[in-house]
Amino acid sequence: MAGRDWLAVYLKGAAMGAADAVPGVSGGTIALITGIYERLVGAIAALDPVDALGLLALVPQLGSADAREEFWTSLVEMDVPFLAILGGGLITAVVTVANVVHVAIADFPGLTFAFFFGLIAASVVVLLSEVELDTPGRIAAAVVGFVLAFVLSAQAQTGALPEVLPVVFLAGAVAICAMVLPGVSGSLLLLTLGMYDTMTSAVSTTTDAVLGGDFGAAVDPVTTLVVFTAGAGVGILSFARVVEWALDHYRAATLTFLVALMAGALRAPAIQVSDANPEWTAASAGVVLVAALLGAGVVLVLDATTDDLDY
Repeated sequence: MAGRDWLAVYLKGAAMGAADAVPGVSGGTIALITGIYERLVGAIAALDPVDALGLLALVPQLGSADAREEFWTSLVEMDVPFLAILGGGLITAVVTVANVVHVAIADFPGLTFAFFFGLIAASVVVLLSEVELDTPGRIAAAVVGFVLAFVLSAQAQTGALPEVLPVVFLAGAVAICAMVLPGVSGSLLLLTLGMYDTMTSAVSTTTDAVLGGDFGAAVDPVTTLVVFTAGAGVGILSFARVVEWALDHYRAATLTFLVALMAGALRAPAIQVSDANPEWTAASAGVVLVAALLGAGVVLVLDATTDDLDY
């Protein structure tokens, strides 16, 4: 690929990262819009731990031209350069957007979560066409998905889920699956688990510490980010494949479960909006409504430009 093509891949990754950093907007949808979804899924499927060990065995031999050629050929066959450039753009955007969102949550929690509520609610409406309640199994999937998200949302907001490293690891493993699911947001899953503010705070604190030269203050948030990334690595190699299998074999039931999960997760931002507005007035209600409508508008515009895509 030419340099211009690699730049395009980087920018597409940045668009995915910006979407994934906001609850209700899916990076997988952006991958579909930009035409790289199938290549992304194929590249993820091509990642094999056995092949990776084989590549590591070649590292000590890279002084040889033949070993370097074999090493690079293997990387290209696994589409690692594509994933690396795409990942670079994604991480850049996630860090940027996460810092903005962290400030917004700190200074304008009610409006920010109202905006998120609108994003998620509109996403549910857009994906209702994927919901099928014509069999007992699909009805059960809808009920389980809604109840699971509804209960988890309440537990997360009341601190029932501890912000310890094993939970952070599991959150990373679960959230990364959304990357291969158009219409489902990884940040929405983090919000449901009560880990969204934790992760945006970790990104913001790390950025401030590094830019300020206070590397000691970056140890804890960097540890959180490393553990989250490790969980994401496990998730992309295991859970994501399970989800792909479920979509291949039980597509209608799986999509019904996912949409119901999103509907149940609306409780998470609703709790935050309510907490930020203990005394409702006509003015405060109007501002919250405008923020929610803006969020919904973002999703509806995105859907209008992608209505020919098959999720």
